[in-house]
Amino acid sequence: MRSTHQYRERQLRSRVLEALERRIKQFIRREELWPLRIPPEPLLLQRIIEQSVEDDADGAPPIDAISLRSRPLLHLEWADGSAWDAWVIVLPSGFKVYCDSIDEESRILASGGRNEGDESDRIFLELLAESAGAHFGIEMAGGAPVRVRSSIADRAFLIDLFVNLFEVTGTEETVRDQLDGSGGAGRDGDRDFRSDVERWLDQSSPTSSRES
Repeated sequence: MRSTHQYRERQLRSRVLEALERRIKQFIRREELWPLRIPPEPLLLQRIIEQSVEDDADGAPPIDAISLRSRPLLHLEWADGSAWDAWVIVLPSGFKVYCDSIDEESRILASGGRNEGDESDRIFLELLAESAGAHFGIEMAGGAPVRVRSSIADRAFLIDLFVNLFEVTGTEETVRDQLDGSGGAGRDGDRDFRSDVERWLDQSSPTSSRES
């Protein structure tokens, strides 16, 4: 009975991945976002899941959007308990589907070419940061999170990423507020913001920025 259950789950999962393969072929290529493609607006992943299995889901376990995740990219948590995640689905063809999740809702933001390796992950995050999400039809706000996890181990990359994000959103002071509140250096108009972000990242990801 269990093997039948697992077979049905794999079968439905395969149908969802096939639906995603078809959907990303309709995404738009924009020169400034190369090598990524984007939908006209963010797509609700759960809706695509439901549409792809609605004719054959009787007795099968529900497929949760997060269960399709191949790997996490970035997790941010704020003091009020809210959180935001960026993650990727790697399709059987090798193409990637870039998603985010907030308030139990997952959205498809972009797709990436199968020949770009992990570099397209970095490009996706860089474009998110430099536009505060606007390139992908979302808004990244809320100031500096208190907790950061990333599967990307390059610390210099993460520092640059957050410098761009905080400068674009105009939330530099929220970084300094956290540092000052935890015994960081006092306010100084001449203080280098990249150094502030470096200390903030050490504080907000105390175990390791490699944590996933």
